[in-house]
Amino acid sequence: MSDGCVYLVGAGPGDPGLITVRGRDLLRRADAVVYDNLAARSLLSEVRSDAEMIYVGKQASAHTMKQPDINALLVRLGMEGKQVVRLKGGDPFVFGRGGEEALELVEAGVAFEVVPGITAGIAALAYAGIPITHRNVTSSMALITGHETPDKEESDLDYEALANWPGTLGFYMGVKNLPKIAASLIAHGKDP
Repeated sequence: MSDGCVYLVGAGPGDPGLITVRGRDLLRRADAVVYDNLAARSLLSEVRSDAEMIYVGKQASAHTMKQPDINALLVRLGMEGKQVVRLKGGDPFVFGRGGEEALELVEAGVAFEVVPGITAGIAALAYAGIPITHRNVTSSMALITGHETPDKEESDLDYEALANWPGTLGFYMGVKNLPKIAASLIAHGKDP
């Protein structure tokens, strides 16, 4: 194992003031920053001028770099002995593919650390003044992908269980699939 380390840093939900102190400190001392379009661009002003900046943003049908290539890039930079920040929107482990990146780093023997971030599914509601839980209204929450990997033969989502879920349902990345999600919930008994 090299002396390099890859930090999977959650940038928070888009407000640069919501990154953790740890995340900001790591940005300031990074040799390389691998970032996407979900992280607030103003956070990049925290990075040293001599640090390598690598954009790997993805948008629907427009990927700068495919996930296996991002994984390989992180491994390579870590193996080169660099201190690398993988800056990810929200939290790296909440629908952010941080788990996939972490597994690649483990398999390659590259040291890494996860720095949690505030996930958008909670922050957006809080900013709007809506509690995701409230002991008099809803005592549970579920965070659900609205966009499963397209190579799956069938969905892992149990719409019958979700339709009967007594708490708040928060769907991520579901705009394109919203009609299908809503129809599936209603078909399984959710009040329209």
